[in-house]
Amino acid sequence: MRSIILKNQLIRKKRAWRIRKRLHGTASRPRLSVIKSNKHIQVQLIDDDSHTTVGAISTYKKEFRNTEFGRKTKVAARKLGECIAEIAKEKNIREVIFDRGPFNYHGILSELANAARAGGLKF
Repeated sequence: MRSIILKNQLIRKKRAWRIRKRLHGTASRPRLSVIKSNKHIQVQLIDDDSHTTVGAISTYKKEFRNTEFGRKTKVAARKLGECIAEIAKEKNIREVIFDRGPFNYHGILSELANAARAGGLKF
């Protein structure tokens, strides 16, 4: 049982490395990284040159607790996409590089990406 879990974790890490080796965020075009857990979603704008996080939002922030946006749903992903687009506009960022990590681009990720595009981000 333990070996199956370790094998799946390794496969997941390899998939993330395969995606990430081609992506590099800069100050003018940061990397939009999405992390999904079993209950929550996190979105970060990362500048890989200076190793800093430009902006971040997640479903477990205080403003989203005990609301419909406090869990990993498509509605919450749409709201996070809008919020990260507003954060990027405040920092004068128009273009980003989308980093999906080990996750497939469908469902929650596509909702988040479409909302970010509707908010004014290009990727």
